Amino acid sequence: MILEQVIESKTNFKEDKDSEKPIRSIVKSISWRAVGTLDTILISWIVTGKIDTALSIGAIELITKMILYFFHERVWNTIKWGKR
Repeated sequence: MILEQVIESKTNFKEDKDSEKPIRSIVKSISWRAVGTLDTILISWIVTGKIDTALSIGAIELITKMILYFFHERVWNTIKWGKR
């Protein structure tokens, strides 16, 4: 089923490259980081037993990983490998 979708997907590199705007990457990074940060806060709370420490770790992690993810997405959007 997945293989059929890949085979039937007939887009070219230009269409793929232009299909994802930077704002989409921003929104995706925010939504993913919300999930990731909640996970980090929970794990930090379990490990430290302190909610204030867990929230501090989560806040720092939220900002840094969102920035890293945005640039990671933009770089991968320019790589031709694996695209049709």
